[in-house]
Amino acid sequence: MDKKRLLMLVEIAIFAAVGLVLDQVSFKVWAQGGSVSLVMIPIILMAFRWGLLSGLTTGLLIGVLQTMFGAYIVHWLQGLLDYGVAFTVVGLAAIVREPVLKAATALNKKKMALYIVMGTVLAGFLRYLAHTIAGAVFFAEYAGDQNAWIYSIIYNGTYMLPATILTAIVGVLLFTAAPQLMQRKS
Repeated sequence: MDKKRLLMLVEIAIFAAVGLVLDQVSFKVWAQGGSVSLVMIPIILMAFRWGLLSGLTTGLLIGVLQTMFGAYIVHWLQGLLDYGVAFTVVGLAAIVREPVLKAATALNKKKMALYIVMGTVLAGFLRYLAHTIAGAVFFAEYAGDQNAWIYSIIYNGTYMLPATILTAIVGVLLFTAAPQLMQRKS
């Protein structure tokens, strides 16, 4: 195995562990689940630093680790959506990797901030979508007389919107202050 690939795998493992810790240090919005945390930061960092596969792998690993440390699963498909899919899709922030790296190389912090926000919003929305589908299908009984989809959209939005905004702010502050974090070493 070459040094570059080994370094990437080590960083995936480290940042997945950091993501798990960041998720544990969170503001719980609802007793039934849902919290505002910085769990998406390490996934987005790996997506910008190494690309799509590393971002997706880091997200998947965080989801798997969460299932080992206190996940609430009522059905295997719900577990897959809420933990596997929801955190894996955050790695799709890598779609804006090239513009972010070009802006970082040019030291154009405004463009960096714009693309970081775009990647974070995309990642947050896709994670929100996975949680919303799982909520509407598997937790419909909590909706009472209300439409389960409307309930799930609102319920998951109450923590995903603040989490996405917080992640975007911290991501912009962190990555524009230290753009070298996104540049991997050979």
